[in-house]
Formats: sequence, structure tokens, C-alpha cells
Amino acid sequence: MKLMEGKKGIIFGVSNTRGIAYSIAKQIHEAGAEIAFTYANEAMESRVRPLAEEMGSKLIVECDVTNEEQMKSVFAQYEKTYGKLDFVIHAVAFANKEDLSGEFINTSKAGWDLALSVSAYSLVSMARCARPLFNEGGAMLALTYLGSEKVVANYNVMGVAKATLEASARYLAEDLGKSGVRVNCLSAGAVKTLAAKGISGFDKMLKAAILKSPLNRNVTLEDVGKTGLYLVSDLSSGVTGEIVHVDCGCHAIYASPQEMEATTAFITK
Repeated sequence: MKLMEGKKGIIFGVSNTRGIAYSIAKQIHEAGAEIAFTYANEAMESRVRPLAEEMGSKLIVECDVTNEEQMKSVFAQYEKTYGKLDFVIHAVAFANKEDLSGEFINTSKAGWDLALSVSAYSLVSMARCARPLFNEGGAMLALTYLGSEKVVANYNVMGVAKATLEASARYLAEDLGKSGVRVNCLSAGAVKTLAAKGISGFDKMLKAAILKSPLNRNVTLEDVGKTGLYLVSDLSSGVTGEIVHVDCGCHAIYASPQEMEATTAFITK
């Protein structure tokens, strides 16, 4: 019997095959689960629908995560199609491009509101809509990044949004825990995705991560996908309110020997 056989759930945020959300969905599907998919708007439907159909999805529906009425409609359609929920995956984030460069101090009020609404409050809204449908032992998973804990160049307001997402997940873990539902965040390291191309200087971040990592490599999409599978499966039945880092150990290191060598070589030039 496969790990996720008989399990059903929904994922928000898949947009292409070169993304973390897709990698997690692929692992879950291959483990035997049924997955409903959403797409942000009509323009995204042509990208998401073929990916969802490849995984045999019975529900592929539009959802603007900032529109709670539309969110309610999505879960109502899910209930009609699949019945109960075993997992929900939140892989949604957005900030204006101008707020992801330059000085954080110049973040506009509108840019702040947009980033936190799409990237963080949507998890709260999602949990509220999902709670009545969850089976005991269910799980919610949200995607985050180390920029929530430390300053990362050009991450700016998204770092604040991810910090808010993580704090929200902890409070939701308390609320949903009463029903036996777990809530966790997966903090992936720097990994080549289409979304990452929106971060200025991302190629340098990849190189820096190799110098810092105890494993001397960048994390892969497969690494992240497998951890996502773990966090929504019964293998993590006692894990909730956690931020699980999948970054080859980068989050644990202040200065690696490799970094110190590179810095010494730079200073002595």
C-alpha cells in the first residue's frame, strides 16, 4: 500500500513544472493521493490545467486567495467532488517587483498590504474554510523561506510576509489541533525555480548557499518535494507548529570554513 493511498486534498499555487509546489504535488500524487488544483486567474489556467490533468485531478478551479467568497466556493466545490480533506498545501506568495529591490525602508503601504494579504493572511482564510472538511489526522502545509528569520538581500517585504505566515501557522496549529489537524511550514533553501528569477541577484545566492552548506551543495526540488510529502503524511503525525528547513543545513551555519576561505582570499587581493 502506498503512503498516501486513500488520502485526498487540495493545493494552491502550482504554476509550472519548475516550482516547489509542483514538486510537492508530484511526490504526493506518486505516493497515491488524489489532489485538487487551483489557479490564480484565467491567464494561469492554461499552465495549471495540463499539470493537474496529468495527475488525474477531478477538480481544477480558479481561486484568488484574497477573495474569501471565492475561497469558500472552492472548498464547497471540493466537498462535492471529493468529500473530506486530508491535506491542504499553501504555496502562494506575491509582492510587487519594485518592493523586492532597493531599501526595505521604501516599501509602500500598498505594497506592504498586498504582500501580506496574498502571502500570509490567505493561510488564515484558507484554514477557516478548510476546517469543517478536515479528517482527524489531516495536515496543512505552507511554504516559507529563511528571509523570514534573517535579512536576505532583495527579499525585503516578502521576508516580513513570510515571518507573518510562520507566526500565523503556529497560531493555526493551536486552533486546528483541537480537531487533530496539524499545521507546519516548509522553509526551502535557494533552489532554481521560475519564481526565484524575480529576486535580483539570485544566481549569487545559489553560489553563496553552496559555500555555507554543510552538504556543500544546493537543495534540489526533489529534496523539497520529499519533505513536503513527509509533512502531509502520517509519517509526521506528531509534528505541528514547526518550521522545517530543507536547505542542506544553510540555516544552521553562521560562517562555514569555505566562506571564511573565500573571504580571506577576497580581503588579501
